[in-house]
Amino acid sequence: MSVRLAGLTKLTLETAPAVCHECVWWQSRGRRSPDKDRWMERVELDFGAWGTVYYDGDGHVLGSMQYGPSQAFPRAAELPGGPPSEGSILITCAYLVDQSSPWVLQSLFLAAIGEARDRGASCLEAFSYRYAEGESSYERFRVHKTVFPQDFLADFGFEVVRSSGRIGLSRLELGGLQPVEEGRREKVLSAVRNA
Repeated sequence: MSVRLAGLTKLTLETAPAVCHECVWWQSRGRRSPDKDRWMERVELDFGAWGTVYYDGDGHVLGSMQYGPSQAFPRAAELPGGPPSEGSILITCAYLVDQSSPWVLQSLFLAAIGEARDRGASCLEAFSYRYAEGESSYERFRVHKTVFPQDFLADFGFEVVRSSGRIGLSRLELGGLQPVEEGRREKVLSAVRNA
């Protein structure tokens, strides 16, 4: 049995890490907390799965990530570096069950990038933090699960578009990612060979 990714929905939330079950921090505005069930139903109806759950070969959860249309996360408008761009897909948080498997976080980001591209989004955004050089892995990846290291995001092509102090809004432009036409690769290889 191999690892697998599944969309984060009201049904798969039950398998996600327990800390995610009742959390509505990103869905809240000020001190108002929404009903999570209603929020999930509305987002699934309008957008579909609002994140990803990563399972190992035995079906155990390795981690999860929440993302979706930026307007579904009111808290993002209140953060330094915000608000996110209109029409963007916003990565709000990621939670790893086993901290000794950093590749899970990388896989979750790659899945979010692919999902955003497939949905035709113009960009993918996440809040980022500029850590001091030499900061521990614990501090960079375990303390905050909602703000990601800027250099980590930069490895995927994200660029800081706005910042306030050490906190920034990082964006990956997706407009340049276009699917290759069927057979185009062979035509290009043929032209190179003939040249």
